[in-house]
Order: sequence, then C-alpha cells, then structure tokens
Amino acid sequence: MNCLWCDQIIIIEATWSNLFFPPKKQYLCQVCNNALDILSGRRCLQCSRTTTKKVCSDCIKWQNKNDPLTFNYSIYDYNERMQDMITKWKYRGDYVIGLAFQEMFREVCKEKFGNNEKYTIIPIPLSQKRMRERGFNQAAMLAGFLTPNPREVLTRVHGEKQSKKTRKERINAKNPFELTESLNNPVILVDDIYTTGTTLRLAAEILKQAGCPTVYGLTLVRG
Repeated sequence: MNCLWCDQIIIIEATWSNLFFPPKKQYLCQVCNNALDILSGRRCLQCSRTTTKKVCSDCIKWQNKNDPLTFNYSIYDYNERMQDMITKWKYRGDYVIGLAFQEMFREVCKEKFGNNEKYTIIPIPLSQKRMRERGFNQAAMLAGFLTPNPREVLTRVHGEKQSKKTRKERINAKNPFELTESLNNPVILVDDIYTTGTTLRLAAEILKQAGCPTVYGLTLVRG
C-alpha cells in the first residue's frame, strides 16, 4: 500500500509478531507518521492544552460558568503537517486522508474511556450548507471509527465559519445546536479540532439540558 500523504510505498518490517498475527493496516509511511506530533507531557486535565498547571486559565473560566463538558481529550498537536492534512481532508474534500487517523483514534478512545459501548457516540454536526460544500462531515467520519452506529442526533443552524470568528466571538456565540432525540446516558462528543472549546460546550449544554448525566469530548487535534 502507498502512503496516503506522500504516496511512497509502505514497507512493513517482518517480525516474529506479525509473522503469526497480521499487522494493523498502515495508511502513512514512517516518515509522514513521525511528522505528526502526538500530545504528551503535562497538559490541562480539562482540555488537553499543554501547560504546567492541572487546569488552564481558560478552563477555570468555563468552570466558573458551570461547565457542561466534563473534559475534552485531544490526541495531536496542530503542527504544520497536521494543518496541511486537515486542509486537504476537511476543506478540499479528500475523504481518504481521514483514514490515516483511524487506528490512533480508536486506540486513544479505548485507553481513555475503556468500553465505549456504555457511551453514546455523537459527532458534532455540520449545517446543511456546510455539508453541501464539503461533501462529508469529518467529525462523523471520526465517530464512525469508534462505533458502526454513531448517533447523529444533533442538528446545526448555519452560521459563519468558526475559523473566521475572533476568540471572543466564539466564546460568546449563540447556541446553534438542536437535539432531535431525547438521551439520558453518558455521551462522547467527537470533533476534529478543539480550539476554544465553545463548540463542544454548546453541544454539551443542549445534551445536559435533555438529561445526559455526563458529556465528554474526544477530538483529533488540540488547536
């Protein structure tokens, strides 16, 4: 198989382990995989931001506002390579790029949440207009890595792109989400990028109001 990013042939090293157990499918060559930065070291327990504090100043502010999100866990840093991959995947409609994140997303979810069958997996939705523009929802793709039946029970009113808003505008944004079904079990919200955390929290707010006891976030990237 060829690398999804650089198109080089992926050569899998022969070992005693993969002689008896087939190796996991690899979508990136070693060089491209190493270009992605997995978050490590000390981070905010609430949002995965790199910091020496247990809880960063932003999350303290959210806690003071009765934060509806229990915590968010992100996997990768938003470095230059990740920005390039997100642009091609999310904004230029190259769906298969998302497969490069499949195994890591599954592994981290299992490590952080254990048996995810006790959670409802919900992707952050796109508005109908944004869905027509992009052709697919990257958050739904990520959620599909975790369960064959993610619950797409949130709808979203179209608005200006988050990337075009200032930090203050994001934090003070009106809630664009509506819930189409009642839920009363723990939820893992899935999205591609955590920036200010406003999107996850607006969705979590709707879910908590509907009776969900706890709402967590699992995001691919910490912006």
